[in-house]
Amino acid sequence: MHKIVVMSALVFLTACGGGRVSGPVSKACMAADRKSASTQLCSCVQQAANQTLNGSEQRRAAKFFKEPQDAQDTRQSKSYSDNQFWDRYKRFSSTAEQMCR
Repeated sequence: MHKIVVMSALVFLTACGGGRVSGPVSKACMAADRKSASTQLCSCVQQAANQTLNGSEQRRAAKFFKEPQDAQDTRQSKSYSDNQFWDRYKRFSSTAEQMCR
């Protein structure tokens, strides 16, 4: 029972921004060295990625921080798989925007 309470508290704190979440998107966010980047913001963006993208999609999205042209190329691609990814990426972006204001 104690473990369940502790795990529930950790999940609650993470959802509220009290915990730090690390992953490919948060690491890329911090490495991008933008003025508005912070540990809290990049952690929140990673939480949105965790909710909307699988691991390989997160690694692909993380590359967009360093190579924005890759995002543009993916958006304009006529490939079915690129279009499917782009739809999930847009959902991720919307989720991150709503969660991380």
